[in-house]
Amino acid sequence: MSYDAVVVGAGHNGLAAAVHLAAKGWKVAVVEAKGQPGGAVKTGELTIPGFRHDVAAMNLSMFAGSAFFAEHKEALIAHGLGFVPAADCFATVFRDDTFLGVSSDVEKTSAGIAALSPEDAQSWRAMLAEFGSDAPHIFALLGAPMPSLAAAKVVWKAWRQKGTGWIYDTLRLLFASPRDFLDLRFRNAKLKTMMAAWGLHLDFSPDVAGGALFPYLESMANQAFGMVIGKGGADTIITAMTGLLKEKGGELILNAPVDSIRISSGRATGVVLADGRTLEARKAVIANVHPKNLFGRLVAADPARADFDRKVAHFRAGPGTMMIHLALDGLPDWRAGEELKRFAYVHVAPDLEMMSRVYAEAAAGLLPAEPALVVGQPTAIDPTRAPPGKHVLWVQVRVLPAHFHGDAAGEISARNWDEAKEAYSQRVLDMLERYAPGLRSKVLGRAVYSPTDLERENPNLIGGDNLSGSHHLDQNFIFRPVAGYSRYATPVKSLYMCGASTWPGAGTGAGSGFMLAKMLSRS
Repeated sequence: MSYDAVVVGAGHNGLAAAVHLAAKGWKVAVVEAKGQPGGAVKTGELTIPGFRHDVAAMNLSMFAGSAFFAEHKEALIAHGLGFVPAADCFATVFRDDTFLGVSSDVEKTSAGIAALSPEDAQSWRAMLAEFGSDAPHIFALLGAPMPSLAAAKVVWKAWRQKGTGWIYDTLRLLFASPRDFLDLRFRNAKLKTMMAAWGLHLDFSPDVAGGALFPYLESMANQAFGMVIGKGGADTIITAMTGLLKEKGGELILNAPVDSIRISSGRATGVVLADGRTLEARKAVIANVHPKNLFGRLVAADPARADFDRKVAHFRAGPGTMMIHLALDGLPDWRAGEELKRFAYVHVAPDLEMMSRVYAEAAAGLLPAEPALVVGQPTAIDPTRAPPGKHVLWVQVRVLPAHFHGDAAGEISARNWDEAKEAYSQRVLDMLERYAPGLRSKVLGRAVYSPTDLERENPNLIGGDNLSGSHHLDQNFIFRPVAGYSRYATPVKSLYMCGASTWPGAGTGAGSGFMLAKMLSRS
């Protein structure tokens, strides 16, 4: 069978590339090893029938604000895409049983901050005002290939409008650690803690250079625009994209693991499936595959490519993650107040010192004594995900080692995740009980995915790294995944990469797939 392009991997970036190319008249096939498309964006009844859990990604704000969605919005909605807005976006609980949160109502957010520090409430409003004029330039840069003429034009336009001082300030933001950036702008420790928690969604503890941008963008974007999740589940975007792909004449081939990429005279010409079928690609093979899997398994070694292959082999993973999915008889009864039941996310990361400690313990190959928790309450926003009166809880445990040789708390003797995950999940539930007493009594069903389980579910999540590669400065921007190859091409002609391992990195924004498709179709 012959196509213009064959896309390997039906994650949302691969599907975005396929949809856009099909819309431009290309004949496209997407092959997926699993029986369900979506990659890290999947929803399923993981605990009890009738309870729908987002396996990994839950927050779809990046997709809702993406250039891909803007271009294909009406068609995606026609294929069932639905968002549910969260007016109360995220909050952090503290050890003294208080909380601080961000809601889309700036008066509500400011009142909470002002109760801690009137000066910081003014600084928050000032930052929001700056964000209003800065965001178009920053998001335009994040939405441009890196490097590219488009990126250069973004910087030129920003310089013309904002001046040299703004360029320097933005560079300082890009290079700063969360602590340094937040110390410069605010005084209250709780406010800084609430914002810094977003750094651990990637792999930035408070003192890692380059980690300030994500806490800034997430805090301000949630304040300015709110947060959205998928109606019925995060897989609403996958259902819509696969429907649109088929409408445009594209094919989705499931349960079709790829055995190898065919290369002839230095050019990718198609893929060979594990069952022996060959799909020819006249113009492009697009791999929504982790570079280590692509060049470590699917592409034959070539001495002429030795330097590139060596750099790919050294591409570092981010920390591992555990996912705990709970079917509940009711939402957690947070000690900090009933109001917390309305928030989409509750961070259990109560101070900067704890965030630094958990990161250091994981980096040292130890099970953290007190991990950071991102507690998603999707049924507080979208009750359709569970039977009437019931709820699901989405608990992301960060940050964890992929492999470990000990336990920082000295309690767990196991030395691999298959043996340790039950005991460690109980540690997490103990933490939640501290902040939400009686939670265990509400649990109707439970599913636990260790870092090892997550990699088994999705081979792109090496070691349970849901980032598909660390986002530290030496692996970001023009260095993602390898210096000289940040524009999705590879040393093999007609073979391209997309996905979280490529610029602009992790998240649900479909940026790499869409930008690559636009470059290939020239539109």
